[in-house]
Amino acid sequence: IEDETQVSRATQGEQDNYEMHVRAANIVRAGESLMKLVSDLKQFLILNDFPSVNEAINQRNQQLRSLQEECDKKLIALRDEISIDLYELEEEYYSSSYSLCDSNDLPLCEAYWRQDFATLSPESLSMPLAAATAEQSVVTSQSSTPSHPHVNGHGAGPAEHS
Repeated sequence: IEDETQVSRATQGEQDNYEMHVRAANIVRAGESLMKLVSDLKQFLILNDFPSVNEAINQRNQQLRSLQEECDKKLIALRDEISIDLYELEEEYYSSSYSLCDSNDLPLCEAYWRQDFATLSPESLSMPLAAATAEQSVVTSQSSTPSHPHVNGHGAGPAEHS
């Protein structure tokens, strides 16, 4: 037995189908609105969370400073090793028969250390540097003639300055 209504069965089915589409569209629209709201809240939190942003910046600064200190230590150690090697090589060269320099000329490393010693404070000197400058000052105090530093260890001696 069918109920008698003013709307036919086919029309009622179309109306129900249309109502389902409308409700589904409303649910989808509400879901998209919630997703946009969540996205906006996340963006607001990321952009306006100053304590965590400052913490991240400070942490990165600390990492970079420790890296810089490590590089500085390695460079200082490398400089000291090279200066010791250079000093030994120059000692060997100037004491060998292949040397073409005057006995009054300063080796390159001694001229370099003398120049550095005049510009640096004693606190900034590292241990090998201080030892090299102490050795150099003993050598220059024993020398009776004034010597002039030359960039390459060779050059104008006292006779050529006249």
